[in-house]
Amino acid sequence: MPSPQMSPAEQAFLEKVMKKSDIPDIYDARDITIVVFRALRDLMTTEAADRTGAAFDDEKVAQLWKDDNPIAATLSKLRPPLNVDTKTFLRRVGQEAGVPKNVTAESAVIAVFSTVRDELSPERTQEISSFLPDGLKVMWEQI
Repeated sequence: MPSPQMSPAEQAFLEKVMKKSDIPDIYDARDITIVVFRALRDLMTTEAADRTGAAFDDEKVAQLWKDDNPIAATLSKLRPPLNVDTKTFLRRVGQEAGVPKNVTAESAVIAVFSTVRDELSPERTQEISSFLPDGLKVMWEQI
């Protein structure tokens, strides 16, 4: 559910995602970002995901990182990180995020990755990278 009012930092974050991947609407950028974040959290340990969420400066941007589904959030804390390959990750984003026709899942993921890297410390970005499969790691580190 889109927040009624975005903080300036949340709006700036989502506008960067929009511009980097030609996503036409800020709410589409928000939906895609949330799915990319969910897929990223699924690759990470609960502790690493919690550290990442706490590392965002703006609370509204941090809220994008957190799972707003209480059942899914609880289950994700109980299970180990998923072992997902790059192709499956991109397919998931494409299917769950409602990526617009003129945007590829890969370009959307790269836009979110790039924007996240701008927001987080080198320690957090390195920690996230350590959980990524090879293809996603290349996309993450080339940005």
